Formats: sequence, structure tokens, C-alpha cells
Amino acid sequence: MSHTLGIRQAQKQKTRQALMDAALELLADQSLSSLGLREVTRAVGVAPTAFYRHFDSTADLGVALVEEALGSLHAVISRLLTATWDSDERIARTVELIADRVGSHPAHFRFIARERHGGVRAVREAIGAQLDLFTEEVRAAISQDPAAEGWSDDDLLMLAGLYVEHMVLTASALLTTAPEDVPRAMRLAERQLRLVSLGRRHWLD
Repeated sequence: MSHTLGIRQAQKQKTRQALMDAALELLADQSLSSLGLREVTRAVGVAPTAFYRHFDSTADLGVALVEEALGSLHAVISRLLTATWDSDERIARTVELIADRVGSHPAHFRFIARERHGGVRAVREAIGAQLDLFTEEVRAAISQDPAAEGWSDDDLLMLAGLYVEHMVLTASALLTTAPEDVPRAMRLAERQLRLVSLGRRHWLD
């Protein structure tokens, strides 16, 4: 009995992932608010009623896509923030991380870039919640740096927000950058982060 349940659960998860993958592919050319569940189920080859075994609505599916796109980044960014290399190397590694993720998961980042200010409230809020969590994680890491002594919590949060917003803007820019221009775009992103770092060093002056 447990073996049969395990097979059913695996099949259910496989179908759920297939629906998410199909939706992501369809969203390459349209917004979530215009996506119909029949489009998604037709692409997977299941009945429309099967959709509701996995998601309450297309908005619910969109929230799942947000978690898939951004949720796995927390552990990676945490390791990056706690690394011991110097500031310039950390900046370079951060930009490399963004470029690598955008290059390997362009559909996910295109979805985030479009839906961050899109028409589906639940998805906008899910993206905002993930970015707020990133900002808090960055703030916590910055607060442990001796250079942050004397900074208020509000200023630390402001700085963390600048770093996170820069990451989002860099990812969005790389989505529309021709392959041969990616190195130049990465160098620009590094220079922008260095400018923020210079301002950080003199903020309390």
C-alpha cells in the first residue's frame, strides 16, 4: 500500500511540475493575467479539471513559480554574504552569480521581471515578500561587518535594499543583453556596486 501511495505521490508531483513548466513556457510571450488554465492543461495533455488538484487558480500557480524562481537563491546568497573574501571579490562573485542564474534560468527571471509590477496581486505580493526577505538577509549580514558600527537599523535596511534592488535591475538588464555584450554589462554592474560601496564607507562622515 505504501509503495502504491509513493508512486501516486510521485506522479502527482510530476504532473504539478509539468504544469509549472508549461505555464513558464507560455508566459514567455504573455502576462500571467492573460494566461488561461486550459492553455496550460492542453500543453501538458491533462483535463482542465486536473489543474485544480494542484493549484487553486492561475494566481496560485504564479505564486508557486515565484517560489521556484527565487526560493532556491536564499541559500546561495547566504553563502555569498558570509564569505571571507574582500569587497571587490565579493562584488565580482555577486555579479557572476546573477549572470549565471539568468543564463541558466532566463524564463524564471523574465517571469519575475514582468510580474513584479504585473496585474496579479497575489504574485506581486509573493515577489515583494521574497525581495523583502532577501533585503533582511543582506541587512543581517551587513550588520555583522565591523564597518557597520554606528549605523542605525534604518540605514542598514536602506543599504541592503539598494543591494537587492541592484541585483534585480542587473538581472533584468542581462535578460535583454546580447551574448557578446554580457561581459560589458557585468563590468558596468560591478562598477555600480563599487560606487555604492564607496558611498557606504563615507556615509557616517
